[in-house]
Amino acid sequence: MKTINNSVAYITGGTKGIGFGVAEAIMTEGGNVVITSRDQSAAEAAATALNDKGLPGKALGVEADVRNLESQKKAIALAKSTFGKVDVVIANAGVGHFAPIQEMTTEQWQETIDINLTGVFNSVKAGMDELIANQGYLLTIASLAGTNFFASGAAYNASKFGLVGFTQAVMLDVRKHGVKVSTIMPGSVATHFNDHTPSPADDWKIQPEDIGQMVVDLLKMPARTLPSKVEVRPAVPK
Repeated sequence: MKTINNSVAYITGGTKGIGFGVAEAIMTEGGNVVITSRDQSAAEAAATALNDKGLPGKALGVEADVRNLESQKKAIALAKSTFGKVDVVIANAGVGHFAPIQEMTTEQWQETIDINLTGVFNSVKAGMDELIANQGYLLTIASLAGTNFFASGAAYNASKFGLVGFTQAVMLDVRKHGVKVSTIMPGSVATHFNDHTPSPADDWKIQPEDIGQMVVDLLKMPARTLPSKVEVRPAVPK
């Protein structure tokens, strides 16, 4: 992308945490954002909070479920009808269930894969025509858990290892169409993930606005250059 100003970014799971931080960073640069949630009221409240900041860009909150391809298609269509195009897709929605394999339920496994992996597939499929038409940018939010396995992480590791591989393969599929693809792999981020409540004790962690700045920097990269996989971790872990 040559400029973020007047771009249109579709962000799944954008009502808080990383998604909200990315939306704010893009709007600060004059881009418009469509943020999604399974809860319409949460999506609208987040969009209102962003619009109330008086940033150059505009925000729209949309109810959409990444687990359903038709839901993603409708949300992308609404984004296009509202802003005229979609040239950035940021697949951010995610969930974490952590338990030893002997304790993990089928429901926990299925939800993790459905949201973290199949959900990204659905968002990418829904938005790809727009990305190709506008020579846009696809970013997925993976995790350092996509290369580093740990105990009680069977479902989460599987989803994020799969997401990293999926994203890199998609990059090879679509770069010939002028579409850039990157996956961002954060370590510890101060968000509400896994029922955590951010507090001043999280100051050592990556902050959502840090990921927002990273997304903006990627979008501003020269057209000839593509950081296809970016690992990011706290500078001084606790």
